[in-house]
Amino acid sequence: MSQAADGAARTVILTVDDDPGVSRSIARDLRRRYGAGYRIVRAESGESALDALRELKLRGDLVAVILADYRMPQMNGIEFLEQALGVFPGARRVLLTAYADTNAAIDAINVVDLDHYLLKPWDPPEEKLYPVVDDLLTAWRSSDYRPVPATKVVGHRWSARSSQVREFLARNQVPYRWYSSDEPEGRRLLEAAGADDLRLPLVVTPEGTPLTDPEPAELAVRVGLATTPAADFYDLVVIGGGPAGLGAAVYGASEGLRTVLVERSATGGQAGQSSRIENYLGFPDGVSGAQLTDRARRQAGRFGAEILTAREVTGLEVNGAARVVRFSDGSAVAAHSVILATGVSYRQLPAPGCADLTGAGVYYGSSLTEAASCQGQDVYVVGGANSAGQAAVYLARTAKSVTLLVRGESLTTSMSYYLIQQIRDVPNITVRCRTAVESAHGTGHLEQLTLRDLETGGTELVDAQWMFVFIGAAPLTDWLDDTVLRDARGFILAGPDLTADGRPPAEWALDRPPYHLETSVPGVFVAGDARAESAKRVASAVGEGAMAVMLVHRYLEQS
Repeated sequence: MSQAADGAARTVILTVDDDPGVSRSIARDLRRRYGAGYRIVRAESGESALDALRELKLRGDLVAVILADYRMPQMNGIEFLEQALGVFPGARRVLLTAYADTNAAIDAINVVDLDHYLLKPWDPPEEKLYPVVDDLLTAWRSSDYRPVPATKVVGHRWSARSSQVREFLARNQVPYRWYSSDEPEGRRLLEAAGADDLRLPLVVTPEGTPLTDPEPAELAVRVGLATTPAADFYDLVVIGGGPAGLGAAVYGASEGLRTVLVERSATGGQAGQSSRIENYLGFPDGVSGAQLTDRARRQAGRFGAEILTAREVTGLEVNGAARVVRFSDGSAVAAHSVILATGVSYRQLPAPGCADLTGAGVYYGSSLTEAASCQGQDVYVVGGANSAGQAAVYLARTAKSVTLLVRGESLTTSMSYYLIQQIRDVPNITVRCRTAVESAHGTGHLEQLTLRDLETGGTELVDAQWMFVFIGAAPLTDWLDDTVLRDARGFILAGPDLTADGRPPAEWALDRPPYHLETSVPGVFVAGDARAESAKRVASAVGEGAMAVMLVHRYLEQS
């Protein structure tokens, strides 16, 4: 890979072609026209180009345009662009093809949202290359991915709060740069902000405003995320921004309902943290949770749905025909109808030591911002379902070893077959069944784990700095109190589950029975993982979000 030496602060145009001569030629033409304002990065394979993109992402740089050759060994241009989309979803994408490959380029328009394809050779560039790139740069600058000064985060390497802030920014697609407080640049930022390393993280906004250990709501406002509803009353309030909530927002807004989606942290839910979802319809090569979430969020916004971030819902009230959603700051928003898509959270590991080391080597969910630091190290993943398997496969790409700890006798009872096969084919993944974490040890960060063999009762002490936990899910429904009926585990009852004896619940006031996804409160629906007996799959959650909107229409027509 080569790059302009003086372009450290400039937005990137990346080109990849396995033919060194062609690679140098297009980089030369690009540099001649755009070198003064953009940094031109050149790679000669899909893998090296992905490494370059990941490095740029970690540094907080921006990529405006990616040009990839179609015919490359190991990874062709379409496969590369599909993966690049997960790293820089806003970058404009161009496929370089020979005349014989134009059909492949046309197919790529749907596969990777291809913006343009160019036939080789592109001479003269003034006629065939530059006008295309000019248009793409103009479109990129006018999009949500236009160049902005990056937010800066200064913190301790093994700090739970620093990890939470980085995860919040990353999952909300906010560019940022990370500085360790014990590195020179980190110390310079602390000094400039008049701060010390006792209260971290320090967040410096693009405008230069320092924030010391900010709460999510304050941080969201300062980095430009919407947190306040534009109106007091809507047709539909969607609570939760996972696949079910995003599906509901897309279908609600696209069908003319005034829709607002409220998310407590970041859109995507547990699925948004998945490194790779390979059984979702329409993505034969898989799709990252972040990529799927970004597409869905942009799609909902394009149809006019409002998306509020870092707003915690604390109550739901019935006020005549209105359904009132109350927030933790005392404010509220009302609507004709509500869809509960609050999803679930990973259960906490009860083993001694885990609570104190959460965010300092012990992580719940994928926590992909930490994954890059696991390179060349031994990693433990706890859990036996798909989320744990996906994380193990992803982490094994760079980790020295990944040990999957499973309480059950095998993976077959809880994990999809395709994922079990993948795990078997990865040489640095070891599966230890009938094994549990007895305790975690470390001063300031995770250093060791005590593992228990559930068959023999014997224990083993192992060195460990990284443990990612996926041990079942608890519904995020405590805030509902007695507003809607829930089962013993907190999952929301709806439709047929409310009329098991053929009669609606006693508090049901309408002549008709509840609709399929309708809760014990008319006009309040549930979709996705928070629903009792739901399928706990991304596709089913999206489908339920769409179905809930159809039932909202039916409810509104009869109200």
